[in-house]
Amino acid sequence: MKALSLIILAVFCVFLVCVWSKKHDAYVEDNDFAEFEEFEEDEDGVVEDNNEPERQEVKKQASVNTEQEEGFDEDEDDDEEAVGDDEFEHLHDEEEFENFDKEKDVVGKNKNEKLPDLQMAKVPLHLRTSWDSFFLEMLMIAGLTVYFLNFLHGKTKNCKLATAWLAAHKELLETQFSIVGDDGASKEVASGILMKESESVYTLWCSGRVCVEGMLVELKLLKRQDLINMLLRIFKPASDQVIVKVDLDEGKMDTFVFCIAQKRSAAKLHKDMNDLSQFTEKKSTEKYEIPSSYQLLSEIGEGTAAVLDKKVCQMLTKYEGVIEYIHVSDQYSGPKLQDDNQTTKMPDTKPCLIFCFTIAGKGKTRTVDMENLQPLMQLVFYCVDKVSRLQLSKEAKMKAEKNRQKAAELFLKAAHSQRQELAQQRKEEKKRAEKEKLMAEEDPDRARKLEDRENRRESKKKQPKMKMMKIKAI
Repeated sequence: MKALSLIILAVFCVFLVCVWSKKHDAYVEDNDFAEFEEFEEDEDGVVEDNNEPERQEVKKQASVNTEQEEGFDEDEDDDEEAVGDDEFEHLHDEEEFENFDKEKDVVGKNKNEKLPDLQMAKVPLHLRTSWDSFFLEMLMIAGLTVYFLNFLHGKTKNCKLATAWLAAHKELLETQFSIVGDDGASKEVASGILMKESESVYTLWCSGRVCVEGMLVELKLLKRQDLINMLLRIFKPASDQVIVKVDLDEGKMDTFVFCIAQKRSAAKLHKDMNDLSQFTEKKSTEKYEIPSSYQLLSEIGEGTAAVLDKKVCQMLTKYEGVIEYIHVSDQYSGPKLQDDNQTTKMPDTKPCLIFCFTIAGKGKTRTVDMENLQPLMQLVFYCVDKVSRLQLSKEAKMKAEKNRQKAAELFLKAAHSQRQELAQQRKEEKKRAEKEKLMAEEDPDRARKLEDRENRRESKKKQPKMKMMKIKAI
């Protein structure tokens, strides 16, 4: 217990010492000579008290020194200010800048003057927002609205005309073909489907008839959905057309080519169609009872006379403005190819009959006009039966055969000349490439060698070919 009380007392003494040292800003160190240092501090304090007059004199002398130093600092500051004024003195020189005083006076006056009241500027009439400012926009919206309404109207009318034609001819077509209107989209056979190629073109495919591979009916109506096209038709009238193409089975038609067409269309057909330009010539129509507006293109007179019988001539006379042309050919291969697209192979041909009917009305076609085309469809089937049963004489067949041989020879000659032109063109391109390679060669020795090699090759080609013959001694 005594030891514990001693420890508590010691801790309390240490605490008092720490508090006292903090109060007098004393620094206490834990060393063995602390007692002697306390005595020294007491002696110094006594000495300091004895030397108090000396300390006052030292303080006076220090204050005098500080005043002198402050005077020197003020003199230095004055000197620095003078130097600074000298550095920027040229900015206040009137001769250094022009209109310096005037600008100062103006700035002073502006500061003294009051700011004027804000006034709203009067906007001109043509810059104000009104409906007249949107004239172009309104005109554009009106044009787009008219175009859209015309699109809907033209699309609907073309659809009605095509539907009216199918409704009027469906019964007749079903009596002639087993399949009418198959679109080929599914494996199962469909019927009565009028395929829509575009807003103005409709097609109908029929098959399943004797001697006929298939028949394609194409309704080429005017582009009534296109406003621009309709405006152009005001200056250049046009009409709707029905084109019927009948593909016959191979060997079901004799060898002849024939066409009867309106004069405005005959020249174009004779120029564009490959079979008509090769095999037919323009013939007179005086011995046939047909209108003078038609032009006859015929290869074999016997075949022409067989097709243009009394019934066909009556139909041509009755529907003079409706029947545009009738094209019968066993060598039909479509229109001519362009010169750039010529091939070295004979085009595929097939027996075909093509009928083109122009619907009356000059573009103002009605559904009744589409229904009135039934007699023309009957004419199509009549001509198909007529051509499939036709048998030409031996002389006519021989003449037709000679014409086809001649056409084949001309085609082979044209193909041969075309191949020669292509070979010559490739040869020139090769020479040009070699010359460019020679010109691009940087090494002179190698360039000279290439040039010598080319010269030897050219000279060798120019030399005549000689044969060496060995003769045995007798």
